[in-house]
Amino acid sequence: MIRVLVVDDSAIVRKVLTQELSKYADIEVVGSAVDPYVARDKIVKLKPDVITLDLEMPRMDGLSFLAKLMKHFPLPVVVVSSLAPKDSENAIRAMELGALGVISKPGSAYSTRDISRQLVRAIRAAAAAQLSKREKMPEPSAARVEIDHVQLQTTTHKVLAIGASTGGTTAIERVLSSLPVTTPGTVIVQHMPEHFTASFAARLNVISQMEVREARDGDNIVPGVALVAPGNQHMLLQRSGARYRARIKGGPPVHHQRPSVDVLFQSVAKNAGENAVGVILTGMGADGAKGLLAMRENGARTIAQDEKTCIVFGMPKEAKAMGAAEKTLPLPHIAQGIIKFLV
Repeated sequence: MIRVLVVDDSAIVRKVLTQELSKYADIEVVGSAVDPYVARDKIVKLKPDVITLDLEMPRMDGLSFLAKLMKHFPLPVVVVSSLAPKDSENAIRAMELGALGVISKPGSAYSTRDISRQLVRAIRAAAAAQLSKREKMPEPSAARVEIDHVQLQTTTHKVLAIGASTGGTTAIERVLSSLPVTTPGTVIVQHMPEHFTASFAARLNVISQMEVREARDGDNIVPGVALVAPGNQHMLLQRSGARYRARIKGGPPVHHQRPSVDVLFQSVAKNAGENAVGVILTGMGADGAKGLLAMRENGARTIAQDEKTCIVFGMPKEAKAMGAAEKTLPLPHIAQGIIKFLV
């Protein structure tokens, strides 16, 4: 049984989340709190396994509370936030501070039913997470890590595809901040709701030598540019003559996810073949494992993050079990592994 504490200043949101979560046999809402001060006392008394956290609250904002919590009493946290641009930026900051996932608030563009399903998956993943494996990310000014500096040939013939879920925001930051500006065109799927992916891409753009932005339908995939799949839409790789383009489309969720890593990886396997490198990072479930296998079978080089450095060893574990990963590497060595496969 996963014990959950709901922290939100809105009585309606607390009620809705409690009612929805209580429908699941493996989840027990042990309490709720109107602000961080009440939450602090209830954490000590109720000992929850996971906290859902609003970011805009009276007396102390959610980011300040999260920073203090992770320093003094680390617990798995899932942020429940609205879709406003400022809120999405704060949610990305929350994940940098240690939150494991972000879900849209009830009353946003999604139905309560959709949100409850997403939230349950996020809570289950958070409960399975190994918080001790989180790495402190460098500040932007210190993040441009030099690796064995190999000048990669500037070409559109190579493609780097990366997929991640729970814990993936910091893992992707670690990888991208260590890649040179000459890295081939890169496509990324991180399980994240609509609107939050734009803020995530903007953060990556600050800490990376490459240009990073949210993908748009028809974008050319070119060296030195990384495209992040927009939330609530699938991203595919399409070949157009000697070039590659990103295609953004709807469609049903795959492995309960949209965007799906499998959808991206399958398209990369089909259209890039041996000219691709695939990387699967921390995350719960099996999304991306079959796609990574298809990439390897079509001649691509493939990497999975190892268990010791994964926040949740789910997706990489599934990929490894089916022989999809040519190499299994700790997070700090993945950028170097990518470089070796690309030269």
